[in-house]
Amino acid sequence: MERLEITRATVLELATEDGLPPPAPLPPGYHEILAAIGQVDQGLRAKDICEALGTGTQPRHTEATRAKLKRLVSRGLLSEPGPGLFTLPQSDANSN
Repeated sequence: MERLEITRATVLELATEDGLPPPAPLPPGYHEILAAIGQVDQGLRAKDICEALGTGTQPRHTEATRAKLKRLVSRGLLSEPGPGLFTLPQSDANSN
């Protein structure tokens, strides 16, 4: 969860440096997804997140979760290093 807070602080800081408005708050359910991904190092797939959250693993659940994951990627809160694999973005400090 600490990595999520650092990522959020970084995004907010970068937005203010560029003169952009801060990002909108996340809708319900998104924080739980971020927390589930923050608990693992290797990343998760949509079905894994559904299992972790107890929402069911039927295609309708995994596809709805996948759509949320893609939205989080587009906001820069997650990265997709491989097709269907979602992780927290790596900070510059961790890549050195």
